[in-house]
Amino acid sequence: MELPAVNLKVILLGHWLLTTWGCIVFSGSYAWANFTILALGVWAVAQRDSVDAISMFLCGLLATIFLDIVYISIFYPRAGLSDTGRFGAGMAILNLLLKPFSCCFVYQMYRERGGEFLSRIGFLGPSQDRSAYQTIDSAEAPVDPFATPEDRGQTARGY
Repeated sequence: MELPAVNLKVILLGHWLLTTWGCIVFSGSYAWANFTILALGVWAVAQRDSVDAISMFLCGLLATIFLDIVYISIFYPRAGLSDTGRFGAGMAILNLLLKPFSCCFVYQMYRERGGEFLSRIGFLGPSQDRSAYQTIDSAEAPVDPFATPEDRGQTARGY
């Protein structure tokens, strides 16, 4: 199933708006993490052909999903929440819920810019370098370890 094309600027604007509203209740590390990732998104917009920029933004979005869960669960005010506080907390939760969908769209953009599957990275998957690879059914005859030097096509050296 093909994902619809979504502009990166729309994703950034939506997350920026929800992050600013979420900062009404959650400030400090929540704001630092989310605005830093949004700055990486601005870099990805400015560098339209850069695989590094979009991959950093994608990894940052994935990291902030985990971080937002931690921030919201630890710092959610339990009592005395005003209407403004409920609105800010709701927007932070909505921001968190929309991030996996944004990751799907950003990953599609990553692939369009020439990025490979994340499982093909050298330390996460099998290496793509096959230069030293030898097949089992090679054309050469196997070497008999018990053969004499004459049988191997070599000359005997004074034995």
